[in-house]
Amino acid sequence: MKSMTGYGYGEQTADFGSLSVELRGYNSRFLELNINLPSSLMVFEQPIREYLADHCERGKVEVTVRLRELVSESEVVVDTPMALSYYKALQELSAALGLGETPRLATIVSMEGVLQVEKKRDPERYRPFLNQALEEAMRQFEAQRAREGEATAEDILRHVGTIETSLATVQTHAPQLEEHIKKNLRQRFQEVMGDLVDENRILTETAVLLMKYTISEEISRLMTHLKEFRRELKENPAPGKKLDFLCQEMNREVNTIGSKSPLIEVSQAVVAMKDALENIREQLRNVE
Repeated sequence: MKSMTGYGYGEQTADFGSLSVELRGYNSRFLELNINLPSSLMVFEQPIREYLADHCERGKVEVTVRLRELVSESEVVVDTPMALSYYKALQELSAALGLGETPRLATIVSMEGVLQVEKKRDPERYRPFLNQALEEAMRQFEAQRAREGEATAEDILRHVGTIETSLATVQTHAPQLEEHIKKNLRQRFQEVMGDLVDENRILTETAVLLMKYTISEEISRLMTHLKEFRRELKENPAPGKKLDFLCQEMNREVNTIGSKSPLIEVSQAVVAMKDALENIREQLRNVE
């Protein structure tokens, strides 16, 4: 089991400077990838997206790549036709105003578009450094998610144990529930009919009520769900969605048991199971 929250950082240095990758993970129902890259490395967005999708099932993952260059490989290009156009326009303006001034080079150079800086970058040059930094960040990210996931699993299992203990209490009192139904029904018949009670009628009505109010089926299904929950928690590396579904099913069975039983011991056990299930579902919001 892994947590959806985590952090990882990787950095590589080379003759050009340094390249770093930072990963941050947050809770989310689905996989959301937010990748921030320098414009010169945008070509690597899709490979990074595919790499993350291979390592993460759910959660929001933010990736920030920073490139720090010690030497900028740039070339200054002069747009001569534009410079000549500016020169001609300034000469005409000077003549029109009767100034008789010749346009200065500093003035023309300062005009927009005369000088252009072109950065010469080969993205492939950065690929091996980006890959290494990303892998290092992912190692840290996965390690933290695994540590948090292990702690979460222990807490979830503690709550599962509470449910199992409470269910055992319910099982113990299940025969008392059936006896309570039989006793109540016979008492009501006697109050209405006195000594004219039809024993066969009592047995028939008792059978109908037992079919309606017995909790043996709910107990059986709840036990099955608990076994499946433990198995999923142990074997599935990304069990979040399945465990949340099982919690919903268990909650349904627990509610049914609570609605059927008038026994205070069963009601107390139901409250304990519902509280444990709520805590489990809260923890599952951070599980992949």
